[in-house]
Amino acid sequence: MEENVITSLQNAKVKRLVALQQKSSERRKSGLFVVEGQRELMHCIEAGYEVEEVFMLQGSTAGANDSHFTIHPTLVTPQVYEKIAYRGSTEGIIATVRSRQLSLADLQLPDHPLIMVLESVEKPGNLGAVLRSADAAKADAVIVCDPLTDLYNPNVIRASIGAVFHVPVVACSSSDCIDFLKQRNIQILTAQLQDSNLYYDTDMRRATALVMGTESTGLTDVWRQAADAHIRIPMLGRMDSLNVSVSAAILLFEAVRQRQLLTPNS
Repeated sequence: MEENVITSLQNAKVKRLVALQQKSSERRKSGLFVVEGQRELMHCIEAGYEVEEVFMLQGSTAGANDSHFTIHPTLVTPQVYEKIAYRGSTEGIIATVRSRQLSLADLQLPDHPLIMVLESVEKPGNLGAVLRSADAAKADAVIVCDPLTDLYNPNVIRASIGAVFHVPVVACSSSDCIDFLKQRNIQILTAQLQDSNLYYDTDMRRATALVMGTESTGLTDVWRQAADAHIRIPMLGRMDSLNVSVSAAILLFEAVRQRQLLTPNS
């Protein structure tokens, strides 16, 4: 309907969308974040998130035949869409969504959980890629300790391809996370070069938390001291480390491999 078309870049809704895309402070204050793209929005809705408002590029057919999209969209002109879109190829659909903030107490874990822990991750793309691997490996949770990026940064959503909506994710301090793991008898395996064993020689079949730090500085001493074992990925070339998301995927799927040996018909 033409009366629902936003044509001005100065429109208040346009300004708010831009602020939500660009500023973590605005996302925290409003309790909202932005989802772009039909696939990502579908994952968001399937996970039970509350969609506040949907914006669609004039002439786009995104979501036209998808029963997930029940909210009547506000149409925007191509000029406005270019302003509000964080990336270009998102099928012409953007939504504002109510955020969730899980705590450690909210996690519902099985008897032998597999948990990925990231300390002070600062690159949203890395966090998103780890979430995608965690979803693929069916990890029970991702815990982000002392985070330097927020969970609803547009690059986290983009890199995770919507996995951020399906994997339980908690942000907390390292000390609270360590207490949580110790109280539940979940072994802490820290990925580090010093005093470590090869990752595939370490038993990951029991309740396990795989802990990784930043690529530049690694883990802090609080995690090294709390660890039940230190593990490493063998590096055969000149480089002494991998991208954190690549390392996370390797360790997660080693845990999957070991656990499937116990249930070969699963």
